[in-house]
Amino acid sequence: MPSLKSIRKRISSVKSTQKITRAMKMVAGAKLNKAQQRITELRPYAVKVQEVLWEITRDVVAAPAAEGIGAEGEAAGHAAAAAAAGGDRPAHPLLVSRAERRVLLLVLTSDRGLCGAFNTNINKRAEREWKSRTEAGQEVQLAIIGRKGRDYFTRRDAPILEYLPGVWDKLSLETAQAVGAKLLAPFNKNEIDAIYLVYNEFKSAISQTVVVERLLPVGGPAPAQDQRAEGGDHASPPGHASEFMYEPNKEALLERLVPMYVDISILRALYESMASELGAKLTAMDAANKNAKEMIDSLTLEYNKARQAAITKELMEIIGGSEALKE
Repeated sequence: MPSLKSIRKRISSVKSTQKITRAMKMVAGAKLNKAQQRITELRPYAVKVQEVLWEITRDVVAAPAAEGIGAEGEAAGHAAAAAAAGGDRPAHPLLVSRAERRVLLLVLTSDRGLCGAFNTNINKRAEREWKSRTEAGQEVQLAIIGRKGRDYFTRRDAPILEYLPGVWDKLSLETAQAVGAKLLAPFNKNEIDAIYLVYNEFKSAISQTVVVERLLPVGGPAPAQDQRAEGGDHASPPGHASEFMYEPNKEALLERLVPMYVDISILRALYESMASELGAKLTAMDAANKNAKEMIDSLTLEYNKARQAAITKELMEIIGGSEALKE
């Protein structure tokens, strides 16, 4: 049986840990309320932008971009888009659908741990996506946000195209625009045919769902590989034609709407991921706090038993000594 001193040290150590987990739980809970408010306010706006974009582009038949990489391939792709649009139908470089031979996955993880299986679920899902697409003959590259994702894929010698540090330090629309600019550069040069987001979609503090969502090319339903989370608050393509008048015209609207859609989609994914991380951390710290309480109760019981045994042993020694003196 452990000594009383060692048990007291363990109880003191667990109580110190419990104070830390309780404080982290309170901080995560306070931040989660703000994160929930942000994502609740942004979701309707993001969904409406998506609906409007689908409505404008539903009659656009984007032709496959011409083969080639670089300025000539880019110019050919733009020309194909314009030719495919025809007449009054809108065209935009980011609407051009190409065969998915080169795919970029933007993986959103956290910089810190202590948030349960949050990062593990994201990393494993992104790894499956990377390997399955590679087996299908596609060239896959990764853009990673968060140190946990960077460390995970670096250890597996993954093809990391870009690591974006400091995103979580200042989460704003400007940050999302900076991330979007990094992603658009290879896509506009025809170096990438499609871009997918891999992130945790926030459901509640105890429930987050890993989502693989196509970001580019925008407009219209995504290919079969695009697997959305069931039950999410996402817009669906309009099922019937609507009578709208566009001023000044669809092309002018697309020039503003398409970049806005990209930025808002990235910002929403960042907000969803942040809220999911805080929810996972709140749940993990709550479980750790309960486990610490159970451990303290168990150690206290063990301490009382050991103390009682020590007292009983001392009494037996006193009684034995007294009996020996009588003899």
